Amino acid sequence: MHDYKKFASVEIPKSTMPFHFIEVGANQLQLPDTLSDSAYAISIRKSKTAAFLIIRNDSILYEYYAPTYSPGSIFPSFSVAKSFISLLTGIAIDEGYIKSVHDPITKYITELDTATFGKITIENLLDMRSGIRFNEGYFNPFAGVAKAYYGLNLKKQMLKLKTKLPPDSIWQYKSCNTQLVALAIERATGTTVQDYFHKKVWEPLGMEYDATWSIDSKKNKTIKAFCCLNARATDFAKLGSLYLNHGKWNGKQVVSAAWVELSTAPEVKNRYFYTHGWWQNFDYVIDKNGTQQVYSSLATVKSNWTKGDKAFICPSRDFFAEGWLDEYVYVNPDKNMVMVRLGSTEKKFDWPSAMLEIARHY
Repeated sequence: MHDYKKFASVEIPKSTMPFHFIEVGANQLQLPDTLSDSAYAISIRKSKTAAFLIIRNDSILYEYYAPTYSPGSIFPSFSVAKSFISLLTGIAIDEGYIKSVHDPITKYITELDTATFGKITIENLLDMRSGIRFNEGYFNPFAGVAKAYYGLNLKKQMLKLKTKLPPDSIWQYKSCNTQLVALAIERATGTTVQDYFHKKVWEPLGMEYDATWSIDSKKNKTIKAFCCLNARATDFAKLGSLYLNHGKWNGKQVVSAAWVELSTAPEVKNRYFYTHGWWQNFDYVIDKNGTQQVYSSLATVKSNWTKGDKAFICPSRDFFAEGWLDEYVYVNPDKNMVMVRLGSTEKKFDWPSAMLEIARHY
């Protein structure tokens, strides 16, 4: 929760025209004492939740901060940052800096070997289907993700990557993919990710507070694009509101509606509910035998599928950004609702399942 204090960072200045969600006084939604997924129940106030917001029609209907936290508290985002990088990619495509998600990554990162990386597209990276060799083991101090998180030269590490499988052959969640997309954005736009991000996202969305983005070192100043955007809960919520409104904010199209639709439509072929940096929620799955299966969590779905399964996904319309410590920016289009949960990990508890139930009942 406080890792952001350990690292050097760059500042993302707050908007010159801040947008404030409507404060409607006492919590308009009376959530039950315990929240339930299909297998477990927890109490928000007795859990490791540090902040929990529910917003509908730009009004804060429920707001909770744990003791020692407040609306002005800084929270790390971890992989929620990947969804922000996806947004920035869509903007770069809208503006013509990047021609298409089908462009090979070597078009923008020329140091990468064309013979090896030339078939890997920006879309492969966004969808976690690049085939790049990279150890994402969070509890392995020698893993690639540990070196990316604690190392001092991210760009050098990325340019030394190797491939393992042909692109688009399998879904494998790897943080290096997002880091490469960020480098491509820099090369395409001719500016740093943080400056482009401030100009195209933080400023137009009316962010109320300064944010920071952790970097590898004061010498190299490469942002950790796969994680490490540090901000306040209400500003994280604006990402969800932007996508809820099809990329439009305060009457202005920040990113094309086509990009939002592409990023949040359920992707059946990869079977992992992940498209362009966003996760999709689900109701149930029909397995290869035609039997309806209801699982308590996405992890359980994965563990119950084998390579040969041809499962048919029956998704809800909900989608979300997710971080390693159970950070969520959750969007329910049917109820025009955005939820933000920040804090530490709740073992075995499936927040997307619980949030889907909240949206359905409120």
